[in-house]
Amino acid sequence: MRSFLTCIELEEREKHVSVLRNEVVEWLNVGSGGVYVDGTLGAGGHAEALLQASEPDGIIIGVDQDDSAIKIAEERLKKFSSRLQLIHGSFAQLVQCVQSIGINAVNGIVLDLGVSSMQLGDPARGFSFQSEGPLDMRMDQRIPRMASHVVNDSSELELARIFREYGEERYARRIARGIAQCRVGRPILTTSALKDIIRLSVPLSYRSGRLHCATRVFQSLRIAVNAELDVLLRGIQQAVLLLAPGGRLGVITFHSLEDRIVKQSFLSMARSAQPTVVRLFKKPIRPSEKEQHDNRRSRSAKFRVVEKSLL
Repeated sequence: MRSFLTCIELEEREKHVSVLRNEVVEWLNVGSGGVYVDGTLGAGGHAEALLQASEPDGIIIGVDQDDSAIKIAEERLKKFSSRLQLIHGSFAQLVQCVQSIGINAVNGIVLDLGVSSMQLGDPARGFSFQSEGPLDMRMDQRIPRMASHVVNDSSELELARIFREYGEERYARRIARGIAQCRVGRPILTTSALKDIIRLSVPLSYRSGRLHCATRVFQSLRIAVNAELDVLLRGIQQAVLLLAPGGRLGVITFHSLEDRIVKQSFLSMARSAQPTVVRLFKKPIRPSEKEQHDNRRSRSAKFRVVEKSLL
């Protein structure tokens, strides 16, 4: 009999649907005999699509910094175990991760930068303001710094900068001031405590908008805790180094900060004096109307692809 925790994890896996699965397979040009990397393994949705499309003898490498994701994906993909390698690590060290299993070049890499439903749905991880939990937000639970450390230890000015730059939050200064005032009496340690402070710090009209008033602050804290933008820059560079000539890298983003980094990185590499990649299209691919209807999470997704230059 499965443990209660495992049942919850499997239930969350079923809720999570990887976006743009067909487009990933198509644009990575997946086929039998190739070697492909899912650098953000999560629940294994894209890895599963790659495994199916690369039958009978394609090799898939799944990398994730979240140990619980590795365990869930391993269970989901066990029937493909002879063609699957799973690695606990960050795509910011993708070359080292893949070379550790004796592979020096691959034919395709996908990076899906969205937070999985498993992480959002687990109150103990502290990613969501929709349930009570500790202010954690670490993708890799081996790192010591949590969101509570950022909230309680950063200066008011630093908090405002984080909310403004990483969340594009219009009331960054007011929210930072509210946090600084509230943490004097006691530290802010839970998602609900932070949500309440945010709510009381913004105008009444902002509390009832289409987007919850805490959304951008929670996003910005998650980005800060996990150094996501720096990791993305390094990850793109690592992925291109790992690709064989003619191999392809596809990146799925979910907000403008990420998409801007991907777009500018791809442009820079394609337009340098010695281009390392070729952009396969200028505008990002978006999910179909049907996918957006069936999976609301996909609505903000953008997919960009480059091919490594042959020379």
